[in-house]
Amino acid sequence: MRFSFLLLVAALLLSPLLHAEDEFKLHPLAVAKPEAPKGVVTQMPAWESKIFPGTTRDWSIYVPAQYKADKPACLMVFQDGHDYVNIKGNWRVPTVFDNLIASGDMPVTIAVFINPGHDGKSPIESPWKANNRGKEYNTLGNTYVRFLLEEILPEVQKQYKLTDNPDGWAIGGASSGAICAFTAAWERPDKFRKVFSTIGSYVDLAGGDAYPYLIRVNERKPIRVFLQDGINDLDNPYGNWPLANKMMNSSLNYMKYDVKFELGEGQHNSKHGGSIFPDALKWLWRGYEKN
Repeated sequence: MRFSFLLLVAALLLSPLLHAEDEFKLHPLAVAKPEAPKGVVTQMPAWESKIFPGTTRDWSIYVPAQYKADKPACLMVFQDGHDYVNIKGNWRVPTVFDNLIASGDMPVTIAVFINPGHDGKSPIESPWKANNRGKEYNTLGNTYVRFLLEEILPEVQKQYKLTDNPDGWAIGGASSGAICAFTAAWERPDKFRKVFSTIGSYVDLAGGDAYPYLIRVNERKPIRVFLQDGINDLDNPYGNWPLANKMMNSSLNYMKYDVKFELGEGQHNSKHGGSIFPDALKWLWRGYEKN
């Protein structure tokens, strides 16, 4: 009886510790500030792709209040855009952008939030379960970045002027969206030079585990990379996510890339990434106005 009581007490004492690694506070810059001008998010018509035939996707655009038609803006593209545009989620991009642009820690930047495609053969339960997500995000090569450059971004540029400076173009995502973002910059560093990657799937879902090797045997590319992961991230037959991200960081450092790696204790979610998101943006955009 006494032994059972001691086990219960131990469990109660350990419970907060077991879950503490996955609890992160909302960053102060993810809270709306009255003095920061508010940008506008516009939901765009569903996009049917030619590069990914038969697929459609939802997407939206954030335009900061400081945008002026006579001055080109910077750009940041987010995969799984529905998660990033949500002002009550872990990322709250519109609010964070409002605050960082107002403080001067980021240039005037237009954000594009884009979901993965769905072929329509079956109803879509949620954007996370779009049936073309794995193909679009995990596959190496230039197909996805071509989709952005040839289909989506020309639509954005019909309405808004974007800078031609590749140092002013960033791209980000989480999990498969993260490796997708890295692949876009890896394939087209003449366009995208800033990468925000959290809980990145640099494992063998579609050959992404080759990146740590590819980075070491290819000439260094002019891209800046922010990596995040947690020691309690996934470990399954496709690979070990924390180890894969450590290997990415090691290879990028070996080749003297401009890289920063934040390794926390979290799991495969956006809690840790969201809590450090504003600071990651400050790091990614540092020095831009001097370029």
